[in-house]
Amino acid sequence: MMVRKSKSRVKAPAARTDREVLLNRWGIKIDPKLLELALTHRSWAHEQGGLPTNERLEFLGDSVLGLVVTEELYERFPGVSEGQLAKMRSATVSEPALAQIAQQLGLGEFILLGNGEAITGGREKASILSDTVEAMIGATYLTHGFTATRPVVQVLVSGFLNRAQVRGGAMDWKTSLLELCNAHGLGSPNYEVEGFGPDHSRRFRASAHVGERELGSGEGSSKKAAELVAAESAYARLLAEKGDAGLALPGVNEALAADQAHGSLLGGVPANATND
Repeated sequence: MMVRKSKSRVKAPAARTDREVLLNRWGIKIDPKLLELALTHRSWAHEQGGLPTNERLEFLGDSVLGLVVTEELYERFPGVSEGQLAKMRSATVSEPALAQIAQQLGLGEFILLGNGEAITGGREKASILSDTVEAMIGATYLTHGFTATRPVVQVLVSGFLNRAQVRGGAMDWKTSLLELCNAHGLGSPNYEVEGFGPDHSRRFRASAHVGERELGSGEGSSKKAAELVAAESAYARLLAEKGDAGLALPGVNEALAADQAHGSLLGGVPANATND
């Protein structure tokens, strides 16, 4: 008796396939076909014989995201210059920021990735995560229009807007720490980084020093990510000890309180930040 071998079928690489979980976290329903497209990375599309990818939705979502953030900054900070608003927008819509949003949502588990990309850690790559967030925004816009998409985006980026206010619009935590150190005449901070763990899942531990003093530390899956976590920790400590030296924008206390209120959602630099 001959036993016919069935062709091996590539399964969706998502660890969980119940997309209702993702949509509940996202806060609004998305047309199922658009959601499927938003989650389709080009590596998966290629392995499946040339399916459409999420890149066009990413392009659309990038524009929607930029408009919502620009409008929010304009209304929220009437006394801030165009140049500083541009810095705050860049920080809010940056790849690391969007990747952190994706991590908070657990988005990586739902992305359709090719086997090769999945094996090499694609679900944790900042570029893939950030692109998928933009594609999800694009899919939300096509499903509901701008009016319904705006509050979704506002919730997603609220923590980063609050932190941009606390930081005075600096591009990232390393820049913020440098500016705060300079404002207090402390000189430039320096970082010590060490790697640990096996080669296939290497991690890094960084410490931020000002003079001879260690002010903060943190871990990440890249040197840059670890340094950002350490810089945030050092910034918070220095801010508590010496004040903002006039660098933070008006309403910093309110922003910190709002950030803590949204802390379970977004806006923080997680200890497992990835910034490849």
